[in-house]
Amino acid sequence: MVTDPIADLLTRIRNAVKARHAKTVVSYSKLKVAILEVLKKNSFVEDFRIVKIGSFNHIEIELSPKFQELNLKRISKPGQRIYVKKGELKPVLSGYGIGVISTPQGVMTTSEARKSGLGGELLCEIW
Repeated sequence: MVTDPIADLLTRIRNAVKARHAKTVVSYSKLKVAILEVLKKNSFVEDFRIVKIGSFNHIEIELSPKFQELNLKRISKPGQRIYVKKGELKPVLSGYGIGVISTPQGVMTTSEARKSGLGGELLCEIW
């Protein structure tokens, strides 16, 4: 049983990149798919697809070969949720990284949320 599925997703991606694997597999959830869509749009992962293994759905993630190291940091945790207002959204690593935020309009980067004037739960930072 996984108590923090988002941290598990980030750790599996981080470990696969360090081990120089081309793909990794994680369990399926709608939130993980939304996070992966943001990562794909910003070229942190190459592609992903939903596959059925046994009787459960899983997500197969193709990792981008251009990254030798990928830093993924979980911000909001199940024991301590971190919510930010639209004015508190700051660039990650002076604009070299992205922050992933869950807003009422869906999961997006912190720069997109700032432009839309939205706040929400700050899920993670990637650089």
